[in-house]
Amino acid sequence: MAKIKKGDLVQVISGAKPERGGDRGKQGKVLEILVEQNRVIVEGVNYVTKHNRVGQSQRGTKTGGIETMEAPIHISNVALVDPETKKPTRVGHKVEEKTKDGVKRTVRVRYAKKSGKDL
Repeated sequence: MAKIKKGDLVQVISGAKPERGGDRGKQGKVLEILVEQNRVIVEGVNYVTKHNRVGQSQRGTKTGGIETMEAPIHISNVALVDPETKKPTRVGHKVEEKTKDGVKRTVRVRYAKKSGKDL
């Protein structure tokens, strides 16, 4: 089971300090997870400028130019944010039995290790 999922609130825990133009300490929502490369794309973090070739669409409008977009960041450089304290925390899993429509199931649930609250 993954520790970080799409839609989670994460904080960058390594890299350059904000005074030096880095993203350490910034929080954002996970937009996408690239499993094969162990990377995540976080909203508002690791902005890069991308140059796209100028072309024309079907209607004749110009496309392309310079645009800024989020680049992937390694998954080890982000930590899940505890919803209670709004600080980065480690993630654990615990096995619970849940009943749905009269059927018992054992499921793994993520929880923040310091506070012990389910995520």
